[in-house]
This record gives sequence, structure tokens and C-alpha cells, in this order.
Amino acid sequence: MPLLTLVQAKELDRFKDGTIVSLVPSFTELLFDLGLVKQVIGITWFCIHPKEELKGITKIGGTKNVKVDVVKGLNPTLILANKEENQKEQIEELSKDFDVLLTDNKTFQDDLDTIKGIAQIFDKEAIGSEILNIKGRVFFKLSNALNGTFIYLIWKNPYMSAGMDTYINDLLQGLGLKNKIAKNRYPALTENEIAELNPEYIFLSSEPYPFKEKDILELQNLCPNSKILLVDGEVFSWYGSRLIHKVDYIEDFVNNLVN
Repeated sequence: MPLLTLVQAKELDRFKDGTIVSLVPSFTELLFDLGLVKQVIGITWFCIHPKEELKGITKIGGTKNVKVDVVKGLNPTLILANKEENQKEQIEELSKDFDVLLTDNKTFQDDLDTIKGIAQIFDKEAIGSEILNIKGRVFFKLSNALNGTFIYLIWKNPYMSAGMDTYINDLLQGLGLKNKIAKNRYPALTENEIAELNPEYIFLSSEPYPFKEKDILELQNLCPNSKILLVDGEVFSWYGSRLIHKVDYIEDFVNNLVN
């Protein structure tokens, strides 16, 4: 079976009442927020929202190491996957037997299009519109509220940062900040390179590497003039509906930098 785009999947009626395996934690949360709790039959180990509702659902491994045989045993109607989150070889293997909706979320607009598309696939346009309206209002209000340069670190030993071709970058640039990383994806950085970049802001994500207060002290020695903050990685890297549960957080984040 070919990998499906949102446009292709929306044209197929068989998914509306079918079963779903989600290989993407942020999509899992979106499915539940859309009211599809009874249709989700498989999730990853990293699908943690909404916590209580996920109990009892079959775990199919990690996002990068999906247990293909477990997924096949569930025989889902549709599998939700993402180019960045999942391994190409495993997705292609699953697509031989199942319909796989493969998304590629690199911008905030990609995210909005995905939410709208998934809502349409499962005949949940009304709820989907509510989610989109909340996200839209938040970013209309906060758009270009900030200024200054940043780097956003996702890993240590080696340090790795969010580059230009990422959802994280697009989100922060939408708030008015400018990424000092000119490369795409998630390039590694040496301590000397970080010092030379000398951004006004350094954001340390809570995931996938769990940065702590001690990391702020280490980086402050490299960039004494930078403002360094620990940030909620889910807010800046999870597409889907995570942000609607964190409206206060993103508003406080912006206000903290403005003031």
C-alpha cells in the first residue's frame, strides 16, 4: 500500500470508524482531544498524554524502534506516522500491509494543516476547529512579540540544536526571535561554536535531553551575556493539540522575555 498524504487520506471513507495505531506521541494526544478514544488501539512508550486514558492500550515500542510484529497483530485500519519521529524503513515495512498516513511537520502552518486534516479524516471537524481556533488566537496574540537571537538546545554530549528546517525554529521565529543556527535539522555544536554564536537567548529543552539548572551554569560560563532558560520541550516541539493545554505557559514564556 502507498504511504498516504493528508489529501489522499481525506478522500477515503474507511478510516472514519476504523482503528488507529499512533506512532507519534503528539498525534496520540490529538486523537484523544478529538474524541477518538475508542478507536486508538496502539501507541508508543512515549505517548504520555492524556495519562489516564492511555492505560490499557497496547504499547508498540518506541518511535524509533517500533515493534512491527505487534502492530501487525493489532491489524489497524490506519497508522499515523511522521517523517521526523519515525524510522523510514519501519514505516515502509508497515505500509506493505496497512494504510499509513505519513506527515512532515516543519512549520506551524504544517501543524495547523495536519490538525485540520486528521479532524476531517475522522469526521471531527467541529472539535478540530475548536483546537485550531485556540492555537490561532494564541499565536495571533503573541506573533512577533519578541526580538533577539536564540539557539535552542535539545541534546548534550554533544550539544545539538534546532536548526532552520524544524518546527521548533518556525515556532520561535513566529514569536519574533531569530535563530543563530543557519543549518537545517539538528546540527551538533562544540562549546567554542556556542561561544562564538553568542546568542541573546539560549533555550534548554526538557526533552529529549533533560537539561537541568547545572547546565545553565555551564553554558553561562561560555556565554556570559546570554539569557539562559530551561523550557518545556513539549510546548515547542509537539505538534497537534499540546499547546492548547499550555496556553498560560507560552504566554508566561513571552512575558518573561519581554520584561
